[in-house]
Amino acid sequence: MSDDTPSPDQVPGAPHPRETARLFGQDAAEDAFLTAYNSDRLHHGWLLTGPRGVGKATLAWRIAQFLLATPLADNEGLFGAPPPPATLDIDPDHPVAHRIQAGAEPGLAAITRSLNDQGRLRGEIVVDDIRKLGKFFGLSSADGGRRVVIVDSADEMNVSAANALLKMLEEPPARTTLLLVSHQSSRLLPTIRSRCRSLRLGPLGADDMQAALSQTSTNIPDQNEYLAALAAGSVGDAVRLINLGGFEIYAELIGILGTLPRMDRQRALALAEAAAQRGAAERFELLLTLIDVALSRLALTGATGTPPVPEAAPNESETLARLSASPDQARRWAEVSATITARARHGQAVNLDPAALVLDTVFKIQETAGQNR
Repeated sequence: MSDDTPSPDQVPGAPHPRETARLFGQDAAEDAFLTAYNSDRLHHGWLLTGPRGVGKATLAWRIAQFLLATPLADNEGLFGAPPPPATLDIDPDHPVAHRIQAGAEPGLAAITRSLNDQGRLRGEIVVDDIRKLGKFFGLSSADGGRRVVIVDSADEMNVSAANALLKMLEEPPARTTLLLVSHQSSRLLPTIRSRCRSLRLGPLGADDMQAALSQTSTNIPDQNEYLAALAAGSVGDAVRLINLGGFEIYAELIGILGTLPRMDRQRALALAEAAAQRGAAERFELLLTLIDVALSRLALTGATGTPPVPEAAPNESETLARLSASPDQARRWAEVSATITARARHGQAVNLDPAALVLDTVFKIQETAGQNR
C-alpha cells in the first residue's frame, strides 16, 4: 500500500494499533484472554467485538505480540515451569516487538482491505486476501513457534472471503491463532461466530478516554462534555470528531433542528453544500452519522421524558425536549431514523449527489416534526 493511501485499519490522526503504547479501559477482556491462556484453553479462533474505536484492534495486536514473544511451554525445564504471565505486556526491546513495529514479523499475517488493479482501496475484503494465508501457513517456522492472523475487520469480508476463512477455522493449522476484529458481529456468518471464542470490549469511561486520546496526535478540545456525549466511549470516534470538525457540524445540525417545524432552509442548504464539497467525503460520512445520533437522542428523549446527559451541543436539551415530548413522538423519530439510514446508505451505494441526499434527509426530518405537532 502506497504511503499516500490511508490504511483501512487506522484512524487518521491516531497511531496504528500495532504502535499504540497502552490499551485503556479493557482490563476485563485482557484478563479473560490471559485466564484462557494460563489454563491451557487457548482457543484457535477469537472474535473481538464491541463498538468501533474502543480498542479491539489494539488488543488484537497486543495478543499477537504476546503470543509470538512468549515461548511455547513444551516442558518444564530444569527449574520447573515459569510463573504464568500476569499481563500481555512485552518488553518493547524484545526482538518480536521490533519486528512487528517494522512490519517484518514472519509469524504474523494482518488481513485488511487491499488495493484493486487501479490502486484504489477495495470496499471489502475479497477471497484472494484470505487465500494468501495459504502461503503464509505453508512457510516453515524457523523456531517451530506460533503463527497469528489478524483480520480487521471481519465484518468487511464478502461472502467468498468469509467462506474461505470459515474453512480455516474448521481445520486450523497447528499452533495458529486467528484474531477477528468485528464492529458488528451479527453481520458475520453464524458458523464463524460459533467457531470463535468472543472477547467483548465496551465503551471507555471519561478518564480512560482522555488517557487514550493522549496517545494520539490529536489536540484534545475544551468541550469535554460534548466529546463524551458524541463519541460515546469510542476513541476512534473522538479522533474523527476532533479532526473533522464534528462539534461544529453537530451544533449546526441542532441549530437547524431548533427551527423546526418550519425549518431554516438556507441553513439546511448550506449544510448540504458543505457536505458536497470536493474532498469532503469523510465529512459527509460524519454528517450522516451525526444525523443518526441526533435522531437517536430525539427518540431517547421522548421515550424517557428527559434529554440525554450530558448535552452534545449548545441548547440541545431544549430542542430535543420540544421536538420529542412523548413516547408516540419518540416512536416516530425512531422510525424515521431507520428510514433515513436505509435511504442514505442506498443513496451512497448508487452515488447520488451528496447535497441532494442531505436535503432529502433534512426534509424527511421536517416532515416528521410536522407530524409530531
